[in-house]
Amino acid sequence: MAAGSTPHFQNSMGLPRIDVGAKEFMCIGANPPYDHPHVFLDMGAAAEIICPYCSTLYYYNKALPAGTSSPVEATWHEAAA
Repeated sequence: MAAGSTPHFQNSMGLPRIDVGAKEFMCIGANPPYDHPHVFLDMGAAAEIICPYCSTLYYYNKALPAGTSSPVEATWHEAAA
């Protein structure tokens, strides 16, 4: 898999819900070094999914651009080495 092909989202803010513009993505929990194991989540036909590690509710918002989130701070980008 090419790096950066799957969106990653985090919930360092402790929000009960994060809207995302993707149905398949990785949840990392909080920002590193406080992250949990990076878990792949797939909503399938559903419009929402709960992360089994951090219990964040992710809601698919078709109005958002692919791979983005609301709030924008929930989209995680790995720092360049």
